[in-house]
Amino acid sequence: MELSVVIPLFNERNNLEPLHQELTAVMGALERSYELIFVDDGSTDGSTDELRRIKAGDAHVRVIRLARNSGQTAALACGLHNSTGDYVIAIDGDGENEPADIPRLLAKVEHEGYDLASGWRTERWRNSRITRRLPSVVANHLISSFTGVKLHDYGCTLKAYRGTLARQLMLYGEMHRFVPAIAAELGAQITEVEVGFRPRRWGHSKYGPGRILRTFLDLITVRFLSGYSTRPIQVFGAIGVTLALAGALWTGILVFEKVILGDPLAARPALLLAVLLLVVGVQFVSLGLLGEMLTRTYHESQHKPIYLIKEEF
Repeated sequence: MELSVVIPLFNERNNLEPLHQELTAVMGALERSYELIFVDDGSTDGSTDELRRIKAGDAHVRVIRLARNSGQTAALACGLHNSTGDYVIAIDGDGENEPADIPRLLAKVEHEGYDLASGWRTERWRNSRITRRLPSVVANHLISSFTGVKLHDYGCTLKAYRGTLARQLMLYGEMHRFVPAIAAELGAQITEVEVGFRPRRWGHSKYGPGRILRTFLDLITVRFLSGYSTRPIQVFGAIGVTLALAGALWTGILVFEKVILGDPLAARPALLLAVLLLVVGVQFVSLGLLGEMLTRTYHESQHKPIYLIKEEF
């Protein structure tokens, strides 16, 4: 198989047939062997029945149903790991990405030596309101700064991968937003390609305000794992030394006040409370980062999947 197209989806019944027709036209024009892998992430709107109908009329289609709604990261990981193509393209199932952009992304990977070509939805940025554009710009700049991989659009699913890289990516949680950063950690050469964007015709967005906090927490995780997973002492040691120096300086000041100035220390519980809160906060952050390291080791060492396939047809 030369090309695999991975389409993660959840409750996109009315978008599936138009998307299938566009993908078939684009892939057919390439005159290459290909497969379309639809990963149904536990849809409840009849998407599965629509996929059965599409599969019955097209031998290029593969459908993988997850046993439950596991999230976009799990659906994307499932599709990537089950792909067989020399090159893999990932595209959203909501119709917002344009299949016509696939050949340009593919050319970057196949002919220009890149391992990953990531889409940049410039039309979405230009046409959106400032209230939506500004948070997106800030978020992408923040992610680029944290990870060291400079991209304009981390949220675009439309990407082209070398097959070996796609099947090597270990994703969990909600790490689909940080695929370029994870790929860069594996030594991948990454480029960005301007792609089209169009509003969805059917259904509604699955994203809500809660993703902001999740994205920020995942960003901390990615930064830690990509930069310090093999040398955590540089993080925890720096925190410990900083706190120890601050504590020693503070203690010296208190001793000076007690011994030289004669100020009492026993009647200052607020100081003890502040120190306690600081230490507890650092402990919680440290435990969270250690937990992420253990989770990554658990998934990668045992090759334990983050999804459960119910059926494939």
